[in-house]
Amino acid sequence: MRAVVVDRWMEPAELVVRERPDPVVGAGQLGVDVKAAGCNFFDILLVQGRYQVKPPFPFIPGGEIAGVVREIGEGAAKPSDHRAKPSDHRAKPSDHRTGFAVGDRVLAAAPMGGYAERIAIPASFAHRMPDAMSFEEGASFPIVYPTSYAGLVYRAALQPGETLLVHAAAGGVGLAAVQIGKALGARVIATAGGPEKVRVAIEAGAEFGIDYNSEDFVERVQEITAGKGADVIYDSVGGDIFDKSLKCIAWSGRLLVVGFAGGKIPSVAANRILLKNVSVVGLHWGAYAKYEPARIPETFAALFQLYEEKKIRPVIYGSYPLERAAEALVALGSRKTHGKVVLVP
Repeated sequence: MRAVVVDRWMEPAELVVRERPDPVVGAGQLGVDVKAAGCNFFDILLVQGRYQVKPPFPFIPGGEIAGVVREIGEGAAKPSDHRAKPSDHRAKPSDHRTGFAVGDRVLAAAPMGGYAERIAIPASFAHRMPDAMSFEEGASFPIVYPTSYAGLVYRAALQPGETLLVHAAAGGVGLAAVQIGKALGARVIATAGGPEKVRVAIEAGAEFGIDYNSEDFVERVQEITAGKGADVIYDSVGGDIFDKSLKCIAWSGRLLVVGFAGGKIPSVAANRILLKNVSVVGLHWGAYAKYEPARIPETFAALFQLYEEKKIRPVIYGSYPLERAAEALVALGSRKTHGKVVLVP
């Protein structure tokens, strides 16, 4: 099969496609023909050797895929132990993880291996895609949408009528947060770098857009909310953005810590939390598989329903053939893209 192979630490521009043996499908796994693979910033760090996980060489990057089941390992066709349960946010019982058959269209988050024509993944990682969802959309879904949903619903408890401020709102998780926030009935304020990215966030559902390259978002948020501030702030940037967010958060507001894309991990003086009755809450979606596994099918059931109701839909900046993986990651790393960048083997 064709795959992007990393045999040493390198820059994304050095990535090339090579021939590799097809993956062996073990017990409890699915063999999937990859139709699309999502690109993420952590893929860049991974190939550079700067990520927290450093796999042995050679390895194939890529943590999000959508494709068609071609082979089923022993036990993988049995029903999942974790069924979706109804919740306050319209999650309902679903058959998206109740066993698989050859030919099923699935999406999945995988540790690695997505930048290839074929992949073997644990069946527990896979979800049957809604019929209307394209493979490019499916490959844009497994990480950013559950992250934003879990953050806004489980951790920040966003309520209808509240004001949600989303930072870096034109990125993958940012656009997902904008769409989900609007679907949950919040008034969404988006910050982004440049007028084009602000436009993208507004088209995704933000009521107000703030270009942080030319405007002080603290002043604008206070102006928009008549001095009250934002009830929930979705921060995937960290650094100074985190510090400034505490200046425009509402009484009893929730500051949701999703990541540190800005490269600086902030700290906060506890008195600032106390004075406004503020909650600072973290979100580590990847850890739900260990600590709250039942939340995973519940989350996907709710998200698939929102998709089928046309309330959320991945925004795809561009699709690249596998041979242009280097170009795709360079574009993503330049921060000139918006939404998701996708590879199509």
